[in-house]
This record gives sequence, structure tokens and C-alpha cells, in this order.
Amino acid sequence: MSATSVLSATEFESRLERYLFERSEEWRAVRVGEKEVSEQAEIVRRYADLFSREQLDALQEAEGNEGEDERELLYRLRKTCESGLISSQLAEREDELENRLLAERVTFRGEEMPLRNAQAKLAVLPAYADREELGAIQAEASAKFNEDRLELLRSTEELAADYSGIADAVERNEEEKGISLRELSRALKAASDDSTRSYAALRERWFAKLLGDEREDVPASYHTAYMRRLSPLEATYTKERATSTCLETLEALGFDMNAQPNIKLDLDDRPQKSPRACVIASDPPKVVHLITRAQGGLHDYQAFLHEAGHALHYAGCDPALPYVFRRISRDHALTEIYSYIVEAITREPGWHERYFDLSPEQARENAEATTFLEALLYRRYEAKLRFELDFWTRFTDDGGDADVYERYLTDATGILYRRDNYLSDMDAGFYSADYLRAWIRSAQLRAHLVAEIGEDWWCNPRTGELLIDLFREGTKPTSEEIAGRLAFDPLDTRPLLHEIGA
Repeated sequence: MSATSVLSATEFESRLERYLFERSEEWRAVRVGEKEVSEQAEIVRRYADLFSREQLDALQEAEGNEGEDERELLYRLRKTCESGLISSQLAEREDELENRLLAERVTFRGEEMPLRNAQAKLAVLPAYADREELGAIQAEASAKFNEDRLELLRSTEELAADYSGIADAVERNEEEKGISLRELSRALKAASDDSTRSYAALRERWFAKLLGDEREDVPASYHTAYMRRLSPLEATYTKERATSTCLETLEALGFDMNAQPNIKLDLDDRPQKSPRACVIASDPPKVVHLITRAQGGLHDYQAFLHEAGHALHYAGCDPALPYVFRRISRDHALTEIYSYIVEAITREPGWHERYFDLSPEQARENAEATTFLEALLYRRYEAKLRFELDFWTRFTDDGGDADVYERYLTDATGILYRRDNYLSDMDAGFYSADYLRAWIRSAQLRAHLVAEIGEDWWCNPRTGELLIDLFREGTKPTSEEIAGRLAFDPLDTRPLLHEIGA
């Protein structure tokens, strides 16, 4: 591509919008099981003219000549151009790996099934021994792809270092997020330490209730999805009622999802559909997909409400905003605030009492189970961030240490995480840090809502009004800016400790 074909920032943004829409829709089709073959590489080829060194340099040069808002917009375009350059070189290899994972089959008790279906099945197997057996089978099948995952990581890291001009992965992600990852990790580890005693009590109580007497002292992570469903309580939290109850919950806040045609619900169960719920904002606010795969149990409700927070955020952004501030962010910490605060409704005893006809005592007990699961997940991600900091600090020297993954996560949670899961459990761009920042921020937001609205914040339309005002800003603010508006220090973990029962 010659220098004369470099696009202006406005032209680049317009063509980028079409490119990201096509990639999002392709990703959606594969993720929900409508397609069994990923064709991302073909889309990347069609837009090969969009990404070049010259284009990247032009966007970077333009940054220095603009005011604050325009400079931020150009920065995000430049970082997206960097990602596009990387994708243009790796998309075929990524497709090849994704397609091999989709094609992988495992056999359990004489039944052959896709690997993804086996991973989903772990959430619904009632017998502890069966989960142990299938868990080991699917883990070993997944681990066969670790060398390919590692090679892709190496290639991605080399290209990211080259295009960004920042060789160190930690420093590069800190620059993009605008925070210190190590300071964040220290604050989160202190909060984890402060919650250890309360977590140990919750863990002992709920391991016994959810896993029974046959459990190991340190059960394997194969049982986590089963626990997250609160499977022994699935007669209360039925698969059939999940959608209607969640829609009623949102209506109490003033959100009528059925009246928002821009939010496309995909709730069907398909064999190749990923068991992990998600939102794909293909073209916010016009096209936002909310995708879940209900299997019965409370996790269906939590997953729906979590993703509804994302969907309402993207679908509620001001359509007059520039595309960048509707679709592209520096990281995911902002939108995760809104998913977490909506999901937090399921930790309110009143919600369990109101929608499931439980006694106040039973509602409090079930709400305590959600607090246990929240504490478990928080401690898992806090340890995951520490592992990823260790991994990327030493990556160029020894490729990272899988034993650190197993040790950190197991010690933090009391659940055994297999060392060979360390690559399949790694999200790009320190997403663990974004989740953790959102944990802090959503707890701060809940404290603000309780102070401003009252203990009934979770069923009060005033909460919806406050959130609508935040949603209008799209992806423009940072998580730390939201902390300032709530009059909290970004690393104030006191509300978080309250949330996880400490």
C-alpha cells in the first residue's frame, strides 16, 4: 500500500466500522453454533487495504495536532489499526486453530460429542465422579492445543511489540489502560488477604452443600460450573423461568428489553454453541447481540443479567457520538461495571424472595450462596492477574511458568486448577485486570446507589434513570473517571470487601 492511499482519520473510521461489523457478525455466527467453520481470515483479506504501516504512522502523527477529545479518538483508532495489522498476519492461523477446536470430539461413557458440548455438560452432570471423569477428558483434549496456543501468543506478542514500539507486554498494556497493573494487583491482593477468613467459612459451608461428602478436600475446577449453577437448587431456579424472570427484573428498573429491537436475543441451545454467555456489539446502538445458553440453575439468571448490563450499555449509547465512542474503548473495564451492577441484583435477598416465593430465611441463605460464588470468582481473577503479570514479565525469557498458574489459583480459591489449563484460561490484553477494576467499581456504584436511592436500589426505576445517563456516554469515559464521579478513589476496595462478605 503506497503512502498516497492512506486514508484520512474520518475515512479510516468509516471503513473500520464496516470491517468490525463483519468480523463481529462472523464471530457471532461461529460462537452461537450457526456455523462450524470460522472465516475471519477471508474478512481480513477483503479489508487488507485498511491496515498498513503507513496508515498507522498517519494516525499517530495526527494525534499530536488535535485537542483532547479528538486526540483520544485518534489514539483509539491507532490502537485498532495496530490490532488490525496483527490480525491481517495471524487471522489464518487463528481460524485454523479455532476450526480444529470446533472439530475436536471427545467420548464420554460411549457418547461422542464436540469438545464445547463436553465443557457445557460439566455444568449439569449431577454425580461428582462423572464430573471428575468428563472433566479430565475435556481438559486433556483441550491441552493438546497448547503448543499451538503458545506459538500464536509468541507471534502476537512480537507483532504487538513491533507496531506499538513498546517491547514490554506489561508496560504496553499499562500505557493502553492508563493505569499501573502492579499497583492494581497489590491493592487487589491486599483485599483478597483481608477476605481470606470470611471466604474460608463460606467455602467450607458451600462446598459441603454443593459438592457433598464425596468431594476432595481440594476439588478440581471441573466442578466450578456445576457450583455456579447452584445445581442442588435448580428446582428453584429453573431453566424455563430464566428469561421471563430476568426481563421482569429489568422492567422493575425501567428497562423493557422487548421494546428494544436493537438488542437481539439469542437464547437457543445448540450443540456447537459456546457455553459462555456474551454480548457482541456489532454496531451500537443499532445492532447488539445478547447470547446465552441456559442449562438450568441460578447461573442462567446471573449470566442473562450480566450480559443484559452490557447490552443495555451499548444499546443505550447516544447515536450522535462518533463511532469510536460508541464501539471502541481502551479496554473493557468500563462496560464490565454495568454488567456487574445488574448481575449484583441476584445477590440481594429481596430478589430471591420476590421472584421465587422463598421465605426470608431461605432467601438470605440462597443470597449467601451467590456471595460465596462472587468471592470465589474474585479470588480466582485476583490470582489470575498475579499469574499473568508473572507470565508476561518472564515470557521472552522462558515462555512463562504453568506451575505458577496452578499454585496461585489453587491457593487463592481452594480449587485445583490444572497447570495445563494456563493458556486456554488466558484472555488477551490483561482482561483479568478489566474484570477486577469493574469488581471494585461496581461495588462503589452499588454503595452510591444505596446511599442515594436506598436498599431497594435493585428494583427502583431511579437506578435505571441513573444508569441511562451513564450509558449515553458510550465507551468514552474510563473506569477510573467513573470512580471520581462517585467520589471514590479508584483503588478503594472497602465496598468490594463488603460485597464479598468480608
